Amino acid sequence: MRVPNAAAAVAAGKQELRGKMTQEKQVAVFGGGCFWCTEAVFDELGGVVSVTPGYAGGSVKNPTYEKVCSGETGLAEVIRVEFDPSQIAFTDLLAVFFATHDPTTLNRQGADVGTQYRSVVFYADEEQKRQAESFIKELNDGVSFGRPVVTTVEALKEFYPAEDYHRKYYANNTYQPYCQITIPPKLNKLHKQFSKLLKSQTIGR
Repeated sequence: MRVPNAAAAVAAGKQELRGKMTQEKQVAVFGGGCFWCTEAVFDELGGVVSVTPGYAGGSVKNPTYEKVCSGETGLAEVIRVEFDPSQIAFTDLLAVFFATHDPTTLNRQGADVGTQYRSVVFYADEEQKRQAESFIKELNDGVSFGRPVVTTVEALKEFYPAEDYHRKYYANNTYQPYCQITIPPKLNKLHKQFSKLLKSQTIGR
């Protein structure tokens, strides 16, 4: 599946950057299935300062990975992306997010099934909410995926960092079978559609 007008989205992101050169770093939180996958994708983007896997969107405080995997906590596996808006726009992050997971499957990404794998954007402020809702509307109006986008847009209330062993999981476990099968196709799509956003292309920009 391909997000339409990826180049246009990147161009719009560059437009959004104007006037933001003095802003401090911002935070975006996305849930798009297993956080090992989303972390690996967003970690390659220029302008992204850090990517932290964790949990958000439920009522259980200080959860463990095992509790979240039970599907009974209401929490989703997410990543907390700290980014420099003078280098990459929130709309760029949205474009990458929707292109590298399936936002049309409810509570599921491939073989990973459960509410903890739901597609969700947790917004930090009203502007992020507006942009996320507008992006989803554009996707649905353009029938981009052939099916409706089921991604929810929710206020970020609490974020709980995941256990340390989840951090840089793909980088540290490249030969783990799940990583070999699931993550490379996402990275290939990232490199093909968003090459101009990669760290390797933005260093010194």
